[in-house]
Amino acid sequence: MKAQVKDQLSLTKKEWNGMIVLIVLIILVLAAPYAYQWFHKDSTINPNEFKAALAALENSNANNFDATKTTYSAGTLFKFNPNHLSAEKWRALGLSEKQVNTITNYEAKGGRFYKTEDFKTIYGLSDSDFKRLSPYIDLPSYKSARVKVLELNSADSAHLTSVSGIGPAFARRIVYYRERLGGFVDKDQLKEVTGIDDLKYMEIKDQLTVNAARIRKININTIAFDKLRLMPYLNYKQVNAIIEYRNQHGAYASINDLKDIPILTEEILRKIEPYLSY
Repeated sequence: MKAQVKDQLSLTKKEWNGMIVLIVLIILVLAAPYAYQWFHKDSTINPNEFKAALAALENSNANNFDATKTTYSAGTLFKFNPNHLSAEKWRALGLSEKQVNTITNYEAKGGRFYKTEDFKTIYGLSDSDFKRLSPYIDLPSYKSARVKVLELNSADSAHLTSVSGIGPAFARRIVYYRERLGGFVDKDQLKEVTGIDDLKYMEIKDQLTVNAARIRKININTIAFDKLRLMPYLNYKQVNAIIEYRNQHGAYASINDLKDIPILTEEILRKIEPYLSY
């Protein structure tokens, strides 16, 4: 029995050599980190040198902007008129691509800058950007500009673009809506034009006047369905009801006759009344 156990546990010389090599490798692997730390000691930081470097960096940031200099880390500063300035020059002034796109879109919709403070209202422009650029804004052609008042029912699209806040796109929309309507009775109707909200209306209203005598009236007793359908205040069903009621009851004598049509509300009648003739 002992002989069998001894035979099982006995090792050859080759096996003993292999075991010794394995043990040596394990020892070397375990000792490697300690050896590395011994030969590569971390250098200590000098507190005084670190504080001096930090102070120099803070001083550099504090003096990054200087109104007397013509260069800035974000761009090159120069005198400029913000109206119709090219995208390339906006980028040269240090504005981001998103800011440049916002300004060009603002101008495309008829926006203009009349005073330095107007530039501050641009969406996405930070206070630091405005503070940096405002000393260089030059608006010579707008400093003494007079407000031009335009009659809304007679002006064509070219004349409308001379109004501050109305670009080519807005001018086309206004003329198109005016033709469908038959003319403007009141300036407030401009709010019904696509894209003209309360803010845009406040910007342009003082530059416009309305001559209601210039509106084009329609004869409600002779107008065809297709022509009446162009009236923005009436939908398909309302136009159809007006024509059918006329066919059944005869000509309208006044706006009161139209009140007998249930589908026409008081608000609708109030809007269309100035445009009707009998």
